[in-house]
Amino acid sequence: MLKPIAMLLLAGCVLQAQAAVSPAQAERLGRELTPLGAERAGNPEGTIPAWTGGITQPPAGYQPGSHHPDPYAGDQPLLIIDKHTLNNHRDRLPEGMQRLLTLYPDYAVRVYPTRRSAALPERLYTATRQNATQAQLISGGNGIQGAAAGVPFPLPQNGLEAIWNHITRYRGEQLRMLTNQAAVLSNGSYNLLKLDREIYFVYNREGMTPGELDNTLFHYKYKITAPAKLAGSALVVQETLDQVLALRKAWRFNRGERRVRRLPSLAYDSLQPDTNGMATADMVDAYNGAPDRYEWKLLGKREMIVPYNSYKVHQQRIPYDEILGAKTVNSALLRYELHRVWVVEADLRIGFKHPYAKRRFYIDEDSWQILAVDLYDESGELIGLQEAHPINYYEVPVFLSTLETVYDFKGGRYFVDGLDNNEPPYDFGVRLTPRDFSAQALRLGN
Repeated sequence: MLKPIAMLLLAGCVLQAQAAVSPAQAERLGRELTPLGAERAGNPEGTIPAWTGGITQPPAGYQPGSHHPDPYAGDQPLLIIDKHTLNNHRDRLPEGMQRLLTLYPDYAVRVYPTRRSAALPERLYTATRQNATQAQLISGGNGIQGAAAGVPFPLPQNGLEAIWNHITRYRGEQLRMLTNQAAVLSNGSYNLLKLDREIYFVYNREGMTPGELDNTLFHYKYKITAPAKLAGSALVVQETLDQVLALRKAWRFNRGERRVRRLPSLAYDSLQPDTNGMATADMVDAYNGAPDRYEWKLLGKREMIVPYNSYKVHQQRIPYDEILGAKTVNSALLRYELHRVWVVEADLRIGFKHPYAKRRFYIDEDSWQILAVDLYDESGELIGLQEAHPINYYEVPVFLSTLETVYDFKGGRYFVDGLDNNEPPYDFGVRLTPRDFSAQALRLGN
């Protein structure tokens, strides 16, 4: 059952600057609550353990610059949920996963022991404590003020605060990653698209203060490196915090035209390029961008079976055709665990259009990473499931998805992003500056 919460976002209300929590409430952080606001204790049944700090050091055998050995490789599944045993576990599975198990009898959810592995550098915990008494929603909930570096609302009072925790969560200070994505069609066919991506995070940088943010969240760039017919095309994005006040800026270099063009819109329901129409712009990283087109409701916290510690599918040298099945990702490579998650519903506001008129988000209490999303159309029909399969990149440490999936139930197809098994590992130490993310830099790089 959903737990009661102190305050709910009233439908249709217009948020002005909302008061932060009191110093007395913030004192709970790092005590009975974790530094990010999760319940430190386990559950009464013992199926969710206490949080003891997560993974703060790489396990034995890890070599810097290599892929990540699975620290839980010896774990065996506690249970396997499939179409035949689904009815015994519906209350702990997202509705989208229930539909996936019903549609595809070969898919199974392997539930492993719960490992609360999420961890961040200590400075993020200090910043979160400061944010708790200072952070405020502004511009009707479309922006925040009084926060930098850490989670802005570790004690969320409404759905907007919870989704802002995901949007602003720590993902490193800079990052380079070579990954592949694939749109797997209903007949099982797909083509891999390889992207060389770079991100320069502003909000989470060491020493960052609210006054220095200048409404900037991060800078992002990618360049297509394969297949050959698309190689060279590129995109650069300057991401703002309040995107109603100042829209994100995006430029695209088209290899065929040999010129850089400013994109008029890359937000909300705009389709991501090269996803076969399966992924909208605001689905990147499970959810991103301005929240102004939805009404957000915080439904409380639930114990749910969700993707977690997905080291098995992350391992080096797994062929991509072993991961990408005809209808789903190979579920034998996936790991699910029982965790407490914040449940947030987003309902499309009157006057706006989007393929997903309702979304239900399941947000990890330990990291604020969205782990699963139920997707509904305007008639209320469940039409999709989105999942993020995370690991602790323990050399930082930071807790992020290593693979993201979107299932289109009506089309019998799915989209996958993040395939990096046969690429160099993520580089969190790459040297980048904001100048690397201008339209001119995009032109010079091509």
